[in-house]
Amino acid sequence: MQIGKQGRVLIVAGSDSGGGAGIQADIKAVTVMGGFATTAVTAITVQNTLGVHGIHEVPADIVAAQMRAVLDDIGTDAVKTGMLHSAAIVEAVAEELSRLDELPPLVADPVMVAKGGASLLEDAAVAALREVLIPLSALVTPNVPEAEILSGRKIVDVEGQKAAADALLGLGAEAVLVKGGHLSGDLIFDVLATQETIQIFSSPRIDTRHTHGTGCTLASAIAALLAQGVDLTAAVAASRDYVHEAIRTAPGFGKGHGPLNFLAVLDDDDE
Repeated sequence: MQIGKQGRVLIVAGSDSGGGAGIQADIKAVTVMGGFATTAVTAITVQNTLGVHGIHEVPADIVAAQMRAVLDDIGTDAVKTGMLHSAAIVEAVAEELSRLDELPPLVADPVMVAKGGASLLEDAAVAALREVLIPLSALVTPNVPEAEILSGRKIVDVEGQKAAADALLGLGAEAVLVKGGHLSGDLIFDVLATQETIQIFSSPRIDTRHTHGTGCTLASAIAALLAQGVDLTAAVAASRDYVHEAIRTAPGFGKGHGPLNFLAVLDDDDE
């Protein structure tokens, strides 16, 4: 696989020492989907499949400096944000993006809680997400709990996902993907909403505990495809298929919520 002229993705997110989520998952997903990943690390987590055991935040000015170093030299065709942790970091990221002459597609994954339940976003940062980052976003990718917090709406079904997506569009995002994996049922429904359309994607639920990093992986895969000029709907569809296969063929590592098989697409190509 060759990396084309387009396909650069600047990832702004926290590190996962377990390698299943965070910036490690982001780099793997972007690479497998044909992109070139650059990074700005926002926090170092002490983490494995059993949970997050510690967080060391990177100072906001250092996060901004990492972004500036990449943008001023390498440039980027898309930006993906993950764990931003504090209001200061959210604001610093938004400021760096706002200074660009032309903002590339921003995929904002509002990472709030780890799979094991640990909080990854301070309460004060939620307002900053709403006010300064979501309005810059080409796509916001909350799961149900995140969408409930950001929209202030309870979500129990697809209609609730649609209503939450509409509320987030009202904050200025160009598109919203409300993921339904936290809802019950044999099928998982994801709602993709823009100012003009609403599309519903569905896939069979896989009964497994190895789902660590699914949100990071999905958002990064989408960002990689957008960076290569792929249409949003096609990017979401292809990325969902990739994540589904990565869950289905997960390697089974760890004693808790294990990582995905990031090479799923490459394995499929080899068959």
